[in-house]
Amino acid sequence: MKKRSADALALSRAILAAATLAAAFAAPCALAGPTPAPANAYAYIGYPNNGQTLPAGKPFKVWFGLRYMGVAPRGVKFPNTGHHHLLIDVDLPPMDQEIPSDRNHLHYGAGETETMLELPPGKHTLQLLMGDDKHIPHNPPVYSKKITIYVK
Repeated sequence: MKKRSADALALSRAILAAATLAAAFAAPCALAGPTPAPANAYAYIGYPNNGQTLPAGKPFKVWFGLRYMGVAPRGVKFPNTGHHHLLIDVDLPPMDQEIPSDRNHLHYGAGETETMLELPPGKHTLQLLMGDDKHIPHNPPVYSKKITIYVK
């Protein structure tokens, strides 16, 4: 009797696992936008450095780095190019939608590779995210590591 109930329990678990896996693959799931990017492309923040303290009340330069991809202004659709978006104190947005444009999601659609930024005193995070000609992340998404800076 115990053997039968153990076999039935194992079979139930296997069926549940298979159904869960099938549902996951059947659900529509957009992970990134329609514009391809090189698999080895990556963005990085060249300055400031992670953990750096910067003076309050004084603008500082943020330098955008990019490897294995080119920079092109918004509206320009050319293979393996995009433009930078600087994310301040936020997590990455949905990768299959247009990147928001607000005080936490700054767009550099003219093809800029650096900017001057002034932040209030405190702890802040910075991260770059590349967008295509329509401000949608590439596939695969190209973004930097999130860095933390301190303004004092």
